Order: sequence, then C-alpha cells, then structure tokens
Amino acid sequence: MTAALQNYRDRMRRVLDYIDRHLDADLDLETLSGVAAFSRFHFHRQFTATFGLSVHRYVQLARMKRASYLLAYSDADSVTDIAMEAGYDAPDAFARAFRQRFGQSPSSFRNAPEWEPWLVAFGPLDSARSKLMKIFTTDDVTIRDVPPTRVAIMEHRGDPARLGDTVRRFIAWRKSAGLHPRTSPTFNVWRSERRPSSPAAYSTDLCVGTEQPIEANGEEIKVGEIPGGRCAVLRVVGYTDNLEPAALYLYRDWLPASGEEARDFPLYCQRLSFFPEVPEHETEADVFLPLK
Repeated sequence: MTAALQNYRDRMRRVLDYIDRHLDADLDLETLSGVAAFSRFHFHRQFTATFGLSVHRYVQLARMKRASYLLAYSDADSVTDIAMEAGYDAPDAFARAFRQRFGQSPSSFRNAPEWEPWLVAFGPLDSARSKLMKIFTTDDVTIRDVPPTRVAIMEHRGDPARLGDTVRRFIAWRKSAGLHPRTSPTFNVWRSERRPSSPAAYSTDLCVGTEQPIEANGEEIKVGEIPGGRCAVLRVVGYTDNLEPAALYLYRDWLPASGEEARDFPLYCQRLSFFPEVPEHETEADVFLPLK
C-alpha cells in the first residue's frame, strides 16, 4: 500500500471513529469534512464513493444501531431517552423511523425483536466498515499460556439470525446470578463456522467465567471449562461484531506458517469491552487459537 493511499484510509477511518465517539453531537458535513481534512464539496463524494452510502445515512444507521442495542439488551433507558439520544426531537418521530427501518415499533422490538429485518437493515453499515478493515500480520499475534477457566455456558444451536435471542437470555441470566462483565469474564466458543452451509448447523457457546457455585439449569445453563494451555492470541480493536476475519487469519494464514499445531479445542474469544458501553471503534476482543 502506498503512503498516499494509507494516508487517505487513515483520514477516512478518523471520520468513522469521530462519528462513533460523537453520536450525540451535530455531525454535519462541515464538521466531518474538517475531521477528514477534505473540502466539504469533495468529502461528501469521497465518503459515498469509499463506503457505498452517504454521510447522512451512515450517521442515521450508526445512531439506530446504538438505539436498537439499548432497546434489546438494556432496560436502563426509556424509549423516550433512547429516541433523544438517536437524534429525534420526539418519540413519535423516532417510532416512525424505527418502524420504517425494522418493521416494528421500538416497544415491540424491546419486548420481542425480529432479528431478520434488523440484520438486513444494518448490512450497508457493516459493509461500509469492512472497507477499512485492519489487515493482520504476524506481529499482531502473541503466544500465551492461559490458565483453565471454569465457565457457566448457555448454548446457541441453530439459525445464527436468532443468536440475539440467546444473547438476551444470557444477559438476563448473568444479571440474576450477579455475574457482571466487569468482574466475570465473557467468552464465546465457536463450535461451527460463522456461516455454515445449513443455518441449523450453526453452533456457539456463550460463557461467563466464575468460581462461584453454579447449578446446571436443564437445557438453559451448563457448567464447563475452557481448558488451559498454550494459545495463539490475536487482539481485535473496533467493530468486534464480526470476528471471523481475525479467526480466519489465525487458522488459515498464521497457523500454517508458524509451524505450530492446533489443539483439539475450538477457536474462542474473550470479550473485553462492549458496545454501547464504549463506542464501537473502541470495543476489544481477544481471539484464541489453542495450540499443542
């Protein structure tokens, strides 16, 4: 990559980071073009050409994503407060825009999200962010000896489009058990590909590390362990919804060139911070490849 192209990418990435950090602010063209150090006239066209959607639509989607996360995964904020944070002067205007985009009212989504239209709606946002995805190198990988971790497990089996429902149950259960993410680590163990040939084959475990006694709860909560041992670890910073590129790099590129051999345990990750508690570009996760 040439220095000029790298500079251009850095300036565009700076704009996305600024938007994520200032979703409550007035994100007008004048401000964002200044962040990118482009003229206002050229910035609008360059942004659209780079990301495939306008600045205005990108900001709308970013705000709506935060609003939908607050509705689905948190009950701390009222619908009115979430509407204001999303840039709407009145809850009715927010409700109309939300229904138009997701086919549900905000209250209905909070009670029972329909995830398929939600995933479709944010496809352009995910595609835009992937344009500036980090390219991993061997310098990004470290080898650690990790201790075994006793975990409580909630399994998700079946259509990945329904993963959000399992996440909601997992959050509710760990709240009731007093296992806050700040004190009890959060893991995902990937037991299938992110997009298997059949959605029914999708399989992942949502885990929370804890030393306190946990009783298995039928089909809902199981008790297990993430084994200790040597692991190749790749830290991902920003937009950690999709960790597949990091997992693929470790397994497909780093492992064959390293001379190491994989252990008989799936790739997994530890979630170190969470959106919307932190801006999306500041979320962090470690991806682990167990080694012999």
